[in-house]
Amino acid sequence: MPEVLITVGGRQFEVACQDGEEHFLRSAAKTLDAEAAALVGQIGRMPEARMLLMAGLMLADKTAALEDQLRVAEERAVVAERVATNARAHPERVEVPVIPAIVTDTFAEIAARAEALADRLDEGLAARLEERQEA
Repeated sequence: MPEVLITVGGRQFEVACQDGEEHFLRSAAKTLDAEAAALVGQIGRMPEARMLLMAGLMLADKTAALEDQLRVAEERAVVAERVATNARAHPERVEVPVIPAIVTDTFAEIAARAEALADRLDEGLAARLEERQEA
């Protein structure tokens, strides 16, 4: 079992941990040291046990707040999942007219104009053909 030397609040401690967990221990010690440093900065030097207790309590308070936030987020996720499941099970039917009336009226008018132009062109072509045949 490896022994790791950590520093918390300016004091060194030798702590044993499982093989391969040294990194996690150092990370946890760094977090605890940050809290202890804040305490020492505010209050000044204090007995080791009190410093560790206070730093631990501050971390426990932060952890409790994060756990509350996580619980609320998980509850919101459950509600969102229920809403999504319900929406998939009972999709809302939305009806939209395929083509609005104004569009069909406009297309009918354009079609009538195009037919009138085509008729005029046919008449003009027919007249020219007759003129050519007579000539």
